[in-house]
Amino acid sequence: MAYWLFKTEPDAFSIDDLKNAPEQQTFWEGIRNYQARNFLRDEVKVGDSVFIYHSSCKVPAVVGIAKVVKAAEPDPHQFDLSSDYYDAKSSTDNPRWVGVTLAYEQHLRPVTLQAIKANTALTELALKKGGRLSIMPIIEPEWQVILEMSGQS
Repeated sequence: MAYWLFKTEPDAFSIDDLKNAPEQQTFWEGIRNYQARNFLRDEVKVGDSVFIYHSSCKVPAVVGIAKVVKAAEPDPHQFDLSSDYYDAKSSTDNPRWVGVTLAYEQHLRPVTLQAIKANTALTELALKKGGRLSIMPIIEPEWQVILEMSGQS
């Protein structure tokens, strides 16, 4: 099992939206960065744990946990002319973009970006280093530190 951090803007899709989704699951669409796409396609696996991180908001923070329940598959929005995620260079024979399906696990007491940056135990976390990527791997010891910061053990 691997650990990940998935960023989302809560105005677009929040941890509450995931919890309230049918079967508490959603297809994580709209990834349009090649490195993030490669993580989804090649490394994110069923059973992996995911921190949901609210970004581009008043208080950016890790706010919950989800589990990957379905492996990467083509993002259907890339083929939809009316979608913001449409990609004219993508085809059903050669899709460029993928997504995974996540299932809600739990809310966490928010662990703010400010608290993450202040924690000296988090040395490898890309988010702390100014990582702008929407999908980031997390090493297991740092996953545990963030859980402890949220009041979980």
